[in-house]
Amino acid sequence: MIGKMAVKSTKAKTVWFCSNCGNEYSKWMGRCPACGEWNTMVEKEVVTGKHPAASLAVPGLGRKPQALRDVETTLEDRVSLNNAEVDRILGGGIVRGSLVLVGGEPGIGKSTLSLQLPLGCPSLKTLYVTGEESVKQVKMRADRLGGDASNCFIYSETLMENIISEAESMAPDLMVVDSVQTMYCQNVESTAGSVSQIKEVAATLLRFAKESGIPVILIGHITKEGSIAGPKVLEHIVDVVLQFEGENRGAYRVLRSIKNRFGSTSELAVFEMTGTGLRQVENPSELLIPMHEDGLSGTAVSAMLDGNRPFMFEVQALVSSAVYGTAQRSATGFDVRRLNMLLAVLERRAGFKLSQKDVFLNMAGGLRITDPACDLAVICAVLSSNFDYAIPGNVCFAGEVGLSGEIRPVSQASRRAAEAARLGMRRIFVSSYCHLDRKPEGIEVVKVADIPALVRALFR
Repeated sequence: MIGKMAVKSTKAKTVWFCSNCGNEYSKWMGRCPACGEWNTMVEKEVVTGKHPAASLAVPGLGRKPQALRDVETTLEDRVSLNNAEVDRILGGGIVRGSLVLVGGEPGIGKSTLSLQLPLGCPSLKTLYVTGEESVKQVKMRADRLGGDASNCFIYSETLMENIISEAESMAPDLMVVDSVQTMYCQNVESTAGSVSQIKEVAATLLRFAKESGIPVILIGHITKEGSIAGPKVLEHIVDVVLQFEGENRGAYRVLRSIKNRFGSTSELAVFEMTGTGLRQVENPSELLIPMHEDGLSGTAVSAMLDGNRPFMFEVQALVSSAVYGTAQRSATGFDVRRLNMLLAVLERRAGFKLSQKDVFLNMAGGLRITDPACDLAVICAVLSSNFDYAIPGNVCFAGEVGLSGEIRPVSQASRRAAEAARLGMRRIFVSSYCHLDRKPEGIEVVKVADIPALVRALFR
């Protein structure tokens, strides 16, 4: 009959899910076409005929369409976590009713940070849900971290129905769930950590956060490739994605904003891992610039800009003759493929014979650097070690090196130069094509067009 729609009956069918990326297929395949992983297909019975994303719907005040001009906008209601670095990376504090996902490698400091926040902010009534550790283990870490634990409540549980019931009766100001891979829902017939369970747990927590207005911090593991474990839809569901980076053996950790619906994603926070937890590094340049006597070769200072935050750090290089015939290339905190490219440019475009020499590169502080402006400092550190010539400690570099040997300009060179001048640098080398919005005071800007011009200006 016209104007009426027949009700579609539900029925069950069998589908195959990739446990790595979460894509769905109608038949088994040895290799997932989407992510390329082998033997990741998991069989699951699903019910068709109803809306598949009903559990992911975000609750609102009404379902009727509204004219965009009639929608009232107000500033987000934010809550300060009493941690200047975390508040800044979140955009001024955590938004009420938001779901924040924090990912990182094992041992990087996710659980330490998530427990350190409520201990440092006793004004917030916090429910800390742990699915990986016992209550005594959390208590031992809290004693080591210090702080005020009078308003922090620990709940060891993995069943989401019990967690939501306890949170509704307790009505905390903040809830922390550690971790999403250990939680499960009763209405999903699969083990904890599976694709379907992670999706359902994230959707349940999102609905709880939006309806109650309680912000939720969700801890997540990452895969060996460095991405957050579970389906990609997990990152789409949450409001904010923060990722911990850094070497476990190093002292410094970088908390980077990958996604933020309430603020900028070009922010990062730097922490130092100590015996009493994570210490905020308000000025990382003072810790990453040279901490040794002058006159040592193989070091150069780079003016890096990560997000909107400029800071200086030291690049260390060691060039020696190859002992076993085949030259070694090793890089810590830097892409070794890009190092090989820069060495090839030095040999082909500038005439430096480095093919029979071992080259070892290290970024100070255990940081992992991806800014192309670091290329110029890497080149200078390698040449400094090769010539055994010490670059003065008050000289820094900011430039990208092209395949033709040219030095290309980098973004926001004025901010890099201003930060270098503030830290006592006297000269900064940039591209001759670089345009500075304003000339910083107290520092000389040296513009060079290519690597030969750099060598003539620096090693004269």
